[in-house]
Amino acid sequence: MKFSKLIGIGGILLGALIILPCMDLYSEKPEQGVLVGTRVGDKAPEIKMNNPDGKPITLSSLKGKVVLIDFWASWCAPCRKENPNVVAAFSKYKNAKFKGAKGFEIYSVSLDRAIGPWKAAIIQDNLKWEYHVSDLQFWNNKAARDYQVEGIPTNFLIDANGVIIAKNLRGSGLHLALDKVVEKL
Repeated sequence: MKFSKLIGIGGILLGALIILPCMDLYSEKPEQGVLVGTRVGDKAPEIKMNNPDGKPITLSSLKGKVVLIDFWASWCAPCRKENPNVVAAFSKYKNAKFKGAKGFEIYSVSLDRAIGPWKAAIIQDNLKWEYHVSDLQFWNNKAARDYQVEGIPTNFLIDANGVIIAKNLRGSGLHLALDKVVEKL
C-alpha cells in the first residue's frame, strides 16, 4: 500500500516537472482569452529591451502595426546574408496600407554580446528602421529564451493585435507573407 502511494506521488511530481515549465510559455490572458506563446495564432510575448543608445523599447509600443520581430546578430553569417532581403521588405512595405493595421515595422532583437559590433552591423547592413534592441546577453538573451529561439536568423510576423501570423520567413517567403496582409502598396 505504501509503495503504491509512493508511485502515485512520484507520478504527480513527474507530471508537474513536465507541465510547469510549459505553463510560462503558453499562459492564458483571462481578459482576452488568447494564449501567449510562440505558435502561429498565439499572442506574441512582450519584449522590453534597450536600443543601442540605452533607451528601453517595448514590442507593445508598436501595437496597431504589422511587425516583423527579427532575431539576428552581427556575428551570424546567415543573418547578415538575409539582411538585404529584410531591408528590401522594409523598403517595399514601410509605406504600404495594411488590412486592419497602421503600417509596418521591424523590431530587431540582436543576440550580440558587445555594443560595438552590433552598432557597426546596423550601419553596414543599412538597417534603417528605428527599432533595434538587445540585452547583450548572447544566447542568454531574454527575448530569445521567451521565443524559444534555437538558431538565427529567426523571425515572427505579428498582426496589429500582436498575434503571430507567420514565422521563420526567408527570402521571397517574407514578401509573400506580407503580400497576404497588405491592402495596397
